[in-house]
Amino acid sequence: MTRYQRHHWLLAAALAGLAGFVDAIGFLETGGFFTAFMSGNSTRMAVGAAGDAPAAGIAAAMIATFVAGVTLGAVLGNRCEVRARLPVTVLLVAALLALAAGLAMAGMQVAAIGCTLLAMGAENTAFQREGQVSIGLTYMTGTLVKLGQALARVHQREHRGEWLPYLLLWAGLVTGALLGALAFRAWGLSSLWASAALGLALAGIATLPRFAME
Repeated sequence: MTRYQRHHWLLAAALAGLAGFVDAIGFLETGGFFTAFMSGNSTRMAVGAAGDAPAAGIAAAMIATFVAGVTLGAVLGNRCEVRARLPVTVLLVAALLALAAGLAMAGMQVAAIGCTLLAMGAENTAFQREGQVSIGLTYMTGTLVKLGQALARVHQREHRGEWLPYLLLWAGLVTGALLGALAFRAWGLSSLWASAALGLALAGIATLPRFAME
């Protein structure tokens, strides 16, 4: 993460905010399942396997759909030039969220949630180096671990600012989740239109030359 420049950090934090927004909406709509946080769904699947088979099945299906989104994002990104991968991937995320919002308006809530899972899986392929995800945008456990490690080195001048990118990512996701919860309580799944609009705006920002990836 610290190999990226400051404007990349800010874009990543905004994308984490988008993930938090969508995750909060999915959590409230499904009654406690996640559309971006698959560690939570993995625990729900395991607990459900011990006594709640329907919940286990839902969690498993959501995990599989998320992984399909990662695969979709990776395949599309690998077909792009390196400099185009970031904006194209974010545009895919925005398109999937717009499709989710449209399906929700048509009364197809399950399909809408499925599209949000695909979108969140694809979002995690936005930042890659050497074919590997370099910034995880929808899960924060690793980010918080890195934050703690960076804080342990804060007394060393050469590492003094390492903690900031990780704090920005976490704060972005939490802020997005708060806004998503408020939006859902006001507009229900229609608030997915706001996430699609944000995704489209971020895709536009990602096309700026300064965001070109090497």
